[in-house]
Amino acid sequence: MPGPRPVVLSGPSGAGKSTLMKRLMRDHEGIFGFSVSHTTRNPRPGEEDGKDYHFSTREVMQEGIDNGDFIENAVFSGNMYGTSKAAIEDVLAMNKICILDVDIQGVKRIKETDLNPIYISIQPPSMEILETRLRDRQTETEESLQKRLEAARIDMELSNEPGVFDAVIINDDLERAYEELKDMLNDEIQKIQEKS
Repeated sequence: MPGPRPVVLSGPSGAGKSTLMKRLMRDHEGIFGFSVSHTTRNPRPGEEDGKDYHFSTREVMQEGIDNGDFIENAVFSGNMYGTSKAAIEDVLAMNKICILDVDIQGVKRIKETDLNPIYISIQPPSMEILETRLRDRQTETEESLQKRLEAARIDMELSNEPGVFDAVIINDDLERAYEELKDMLNDEIQKIQEKS
């Protein structure tokens, strides 16, 4: 696909991906577009359909997966998640850098496609800090928190495998992590600025 390369952001829940992504989009208005994922989980308070996620039923989503409409999909805590080809094409059609927020399974699936994104992993400084961040959110039951922590442990191990990511950013200091992220994406940002 022509145009700027998409960006795959990955990392465990609580590592700070959303915070970094929102700031990137705010500081570079009109440059980035977020690929809105599909999910079968219920909306959390304040989440909007089509903005935070495309909230879907299992049947509709499974049909889309069976038809090859999704570039990646996974099941987490009993809910389905996935990135549709249409969601990426919507962003690319606006000549924006498409940001995909996917888990480590999604990263491996996208590597089997011809998307050719920049792969960036956002990691917490430690499991202890991650657990504190997740507990402070107060959005999880103890059981779902333990599932997230187990997923994070696997994610942190896999992110260190050579060749999986173009960059691994440890988010122990938000400012520094943000600067690292911006530096990684500078070339793609300039491609869009030159066109506009």
